[in-house]
Amino acid sequence: MKELVRCRPCGYVMEKDKLGDVCPACGLPHKVFEPYREKVSLNRLMILNLDLHPIAIHLSQSFMVLIPLLILNQLLFPNFFYEESKVVIKFCIALLPFSMLLAFATGIVDGITRFKSLKPPLLRNKLIFGGLIILVSIALFFMQDIEEQKILPLLISSIGLAFAVILGLIGKKLLNVILPGKYPQKKAKSKKLLK
Repeated sequence: MKELVRCRPCGYVMEKDKLGDVCPACGLPHKVFEPYREKVSLNRLMILNLDLHPIAIHLSQSFMVLIPLLILNQLLFPNFFYEESKVVIKFCIALLPFSMLLAFATGIVDGITRFKSLKPPLLRNKLIFGGLIILVSIALFFMQDIEEQKILPLLISSIGLAFAVILGLIGKKLLNVILPGKYPQKKAKSKKLLK
């Protein structure tokens, strides 16, 4: 296995012999890199490197964003591609529950593979909000044939979008746990010590 290095500020990991003058991710000089050893076994790493969860979550997030935006567009601009946007909304609503279930299942596999447990608090919170989005997606699925009603689907899909944002923020915290790329913060000297 080749020697790995990690950029301390951004957490980018790469093979040492491919490192140039600057970090390819953040552009800082190569001197900020430090030796790195992968903490995940090769078998678990092979599963994680398939990136099934990130792919599934981006697909479902695309649907989650499109639904309220297109409904809002229909309300504000009823003459602007109304029939076309109606088809896209129905398509997104029809696929959202399935894409969410896929994202949920791959998230469980990812969590167990990476952390060997689903008990960490951030992971549990992700499961809770993922479950809430699945409920939202099922509710939207069953109301997609309500032709005249726009406000209720807009409200429900907006709630789902808010849950998706929260889920993304939790995922960002987990990513920071996986790739800790921060310089240690120096504590400010207290005024008592300065006197």
